[in-house]
Formats: sequence, C-alpha cells, structure tokens
Amino acid sequence: MQLYNRRRFLGTLGQPMAALAIATLHPEAVKNALAAIKDRKGKPEEIAADERFWRPVQQAYTVDRSLVNLNNGGVSPSPAIVQNAMKRHLDYSNEAPVYTMWRILEPQREGVRKRMARAFKCDPEEIALTRNASEGLEICQLGFDLVAGDEILTTTQDYGRMITTFKQRERREGVVLKQIKIPVPAENNREVVRLFEAGITPRTKLILACHMINLTGQILPIRDIVRMARRKGIPVIVDGAHALAHFDFTFEDLDCDYYATSLHKWLCAPHGTGLLYVRREKIKDLWPMMPAPDTMDDDIRKFEEIGTHPAANYLAIAEALTFHQGIGAANKAARLRYLRDRWAKRLLKTRRVRMHTSLKAGLACGLATVQVEGIDTAELAQHLWKQYRIIVTSIVHPEFEGLRVTPHVYTTLEEIDRFTEAVEKVIKEGLPS
Repeated sequence: MQLYNRRRFLGTLGQPMAALAIATLHPEAVKNALAAIKDRKGKPEEIAADERFWRPVQQAYTVDRSLVNLNNGGVSPSPAIVQNAMKRHLDYSNEAPVYTMWRILEPQREGVRKRMARAFKCDPEEIALTRNASEGLEICQLGFDLVAGDEILTTTQDYGRMITTFKQRERREGVVLKQIKIPVPAENNREVVRLFEAGITPRTKLILACHMINLTGQILPIRDIVRMARRKGIPVIVDGAHALAHFDFTFEDLDCDYYATSLHKWLCAPHGTGLLYVRREKIKDLWPMMPAPDTMDDDIRKFEEIGTHPAANYLAIAEALTFHQGIGAANKAARLRYLRDRWAKRLLKTRRVRMHTSLKAGLACGLATVQVEGIDTAELAQHLWKQYRIIVTSIVHPEFEGLRVTPHVYTTLEEIDRFTEAVEKVIKEGLPS
C-alpha cells in the first residue's frame, strides 16, 4: 500500500494537494490533522494564507515546539519521511557496508541525480552531489587556473567562507580579490549589473555572484550578470546556497555555467548534502578539489571523488525532493513571503525599525533582515533567546546590521507572532539592564 501511495503522490506533482499527499507518505506523522484537509485549488498567494493547507505540512516535521526556530537559513530540519529514509538506508548500509553500501546503495545515487536534473531542468551529467554549498563553490573557486596579478571580482556581501577561499589564493598565488559594494537593499537590477560591470578590468578573470545574499536575502539578477560577463569572456560562479527550493526557478532560467547550493537548507534534505551544477562543456576545464584520474576529465562525477562517504544521506535527498514537489515550488515560495510579510510589515509600523531586505516582488523571499535602531543587534538576539527561546541570527556587517529572520514551511503563525510581539516589547521598553 505504501508503494502505491508513493506512486500516486508522484502523479500529483504540481497540484495543490500537498497535505494529503504528504500524509500518505508518512501517515503516523500527520494523521490527526487529515480530517480537516480538502483538495485546495487556487493561486499560490491564496494557498499561502490557507492554514488548512499548511497544518499537515507543519506536522510532518519533528521539530521542538518549545522554542521558535527562525534560523532555517543556517540549516533546516528534515521532515519525518526524510529522516526515516536516511535511517533506513543507514541501517541497510551497516549490514555489510562493502556490499550493501558500495554495491547496492551507491549506484542508486544516479536516480537521485536524474531526479534533481529533471526538477531543475538540466542534464543529469551536469549535476554533482556534494556535501554543501561551500564544497561546491570551493571546487569552482579553486578549480580555475589563475596566475599572479589575475583579478577576481565579487561583492562585500558574499559569504565569509568564500571570501576566505579567495584570500588564500591571494596569499598563495598572488591573485587579486576585488570587492564591490551594492546597495542595501538593492532594488534596481540594472544598477546591480552596472556595478558588477564597472568593477571589471582587463585583468578580471573570474566573478563570484550570490543568487541570494545570505546576509539580507537579496536576490541578484544572475542571468543578466552572467550574460554581461560572458560577453567579456569572464566565467561567473553562482553562490546559490540559499536559493534552490526557496523560490521557484530552474537552471534554464539562470543560463549560468557554474552553480552550487546546499540541499539541507530550503529543500530540507539530510544535513551535509549539496549540489554542484557545471554546464557540460565546462566540466573538462574545471579542476576537481580532490584529484581524480584523467579518464574522468569530462565526467561530472570527478567532483564527487572524496573517498568513503555515506550513501544514506544522498539517497534520502529523493524523499526531500518529493516532499518539496508535493507542496509545489510556487506555493512554498508564496508561503515563505507570506510569513515574512506577516512580521516585517507589522514591525515597520513601529518606530526605529529599518528593513535591510526589499519587500518588492522578485527581490527577496522568506529570508529577511531587520534592524531596530538604537538597540544593539547581538544583545537583542541574545535577549530573544534567553527570554523567549526564539532563535534568530545576528548580522553585524561593516555596512549594516540587523536580525536575520528565516522561517520555513513548518513555522506557524503563532510562532511568527511571538517573535513580533517580543521585538515590539523591546522597541517600547528597551532591553533589560
């Protein structure tokens, strides 16, 4: 019966029956909420506000409801069906790993590769399964041949680990890292592209650009940046750590050549899973971070040559993808924006509140950063945890600071409101001395 239900679920992908479909995959997780679920049809913006739709989704997770986790941008919990799949594969691996893990489970990785390629519209031979976005990005950052004096261009808002990677190349090889500033928030895509273009010199050999900036949730116009740089013969590495399965897009939409992301964030796959996309004709000229034989020069799998690794984590990505598709990418993005707007628009009605994230369509999604002027950001984050058991991220950047707030599909309206009320109380009364 379980097999039949899964096939039925796959056949309904793209339909707004996520709650019922998820329940058939893992009935014990949500059966008490099923009585209220009906087939819900409508626009994503309508479904985003329909709590009947989201209640079973929320209950498909095993999260601790004694606290409010609004830092899903770091790493997200996995739904119960994903956890169970990984545990099942891990148990089987341990029966006789050299046989069960290497010979039986590892080949099934190809099925995951094909499903991810189908979902995000690319060739399966362009997808490597990695451990996280950092690994995928570092493969690209370290995989290009550069010489002393060559310039790398990026922004001052890129992820710290990626900046560190390029700075090591500076120290080791004498390349030059150039960082441009972009507005916070940036609400003019043409201006963003112009700033990147203005930073290019005859020595520029490589560009790193965030799809969604981890500090603010700003979505950059990647396709336009890539096409501008391509005309100048400059490759662009795209940091998609926070983008994939967060809002609705495919690799066809981006027209990029190099893209890395984490799957344990917005896809809710097992922790320590990621994806690297490299356009097929670009694979041969990109060195892997860990050496592979020359027979693999044009094989995407050369980027997966990391030695012994678990099969369970990677195979359970398939369950996470099924869960994501059952909700519907557009429905999910609309819900994340709905949750963001619920707290952001309410706080903006109070004094001293400044958003570092645009609320305009297409420029951000569920991740947003807010500052209460006159209140120390780090102290505010500590206060929210100590007094209310609310987890947020304190962002302190040379150009701005604020609380980064990242709910997920399991987040309830009551949890959003608890956060908002706690911040409003601080605005009114200040932090306790």
